[in-house]
Amino acid sequence: MWVPFASHQFLQYLVGALFIIFVVGLKDDLEPMDAKKKLVAQMITAFLIVYACDIRIESMHGLLGFHSDFPYWFSLLVSGFTVLVIMNAFNLIDGINGLSASIGILVSTILGIWFFNTEQPAFAILAAITTAAYLAFLRYNIMPPTRTFMGDTGSLILGTITATLVIQFITSNAALNIGHMFHLQSIAAVSMTVVVVPLFDTLRVFATRMARGHSPLMPDRRHIHHLLVDYGFTHAQATGVLVAFNAGMILFAFIGQNYLEQHLILGIVLLSASLGTLYFHRAVNRKREDKKKILQLNSYRSGRLSTRREEEKAAARSKAY
Repeated sequence: MWVPFASHQFLQYLVGALFIIFVVGLKDDLEPMDAKKKLVAQMITAFLIVYACDIRIESMHGLLGFHSDFPYWFSLLVSGFTVLVIMNAFNLIDGINGLSASIGILVSTILGIWFFNTEQPAFAILAAITTAAYLAFLRYNIMPPTRTFMGDTGSLILGTITATLVIQFITSNAALNIGHMFHLQSIAAVSMTVVVVPLFDTLRVFATRMARGHSPLMPDRRHIHHLLVDYGFTHAQATGVLVAFNAGMILFAFIGQNYLEQHLILGIVLLSASLGTLYFHRAVNRKREDKKKILQLNSYRSGRLSTRREEEKAAARSKAY
């Protein structure tokens, strides 16, 4: 609130955008909002970030072979869509204690260090504030006894800030000299890998729902964190697995971008995420089938036992007669 807006004008619009999404999230937590009204508010938030703050994706940076800059209007559309996707991705992975906050802390810490080393204090401080705020929250959300939850208020704010940091990360990297120590050759692949868990899980769940003819917004237990919990992990353990995977993929992307082509990096990351999800999906299905068989067997034994008891009672009555 006391930042010198004269030197960092974008921050006043960012504060305005965060205030809007805060009010919308709070309203939705207290009394569920209509999905269309909620989407309109999210679009206004995204518009403030990409247009008023001028935090935009300006190019594909070699992804799919495209290197030229976007037209301004197309840049706004792509950037706004990116904000909406990341914002809602963090909202959707907030299904177990600690997951959304932990992923947010991981992302904001890594990007904050990068912004600090590339001499961008405004974004470094924004990332540091985000890390500190959600670390404080995590103390009461993941360590037993859990006393509070994030809700739409916290997850939408976290997703909005993360989207802002990721887009600025892409833009700032393009402005660095190629010889700069922190310039990344495969920025498109690295930026997507930074948020691989929420991004991959959201796109996968939406795709599987639509493939089954269901609404992509219809809630179910197809998220990877639900699979881990159904597999037998506690909330803390499932969160730890997913944060460790996200951190491992980020490390791989940062190191691999010096040696591998970015499409290969993305392919390896997506293959790893897909194989991991497939493994737990099949494992959970096996456990459900085993449980179903055990229930059927117990029901059969119970039925046989009941029949035997009835036969014994009938024989006893016949004998007494």
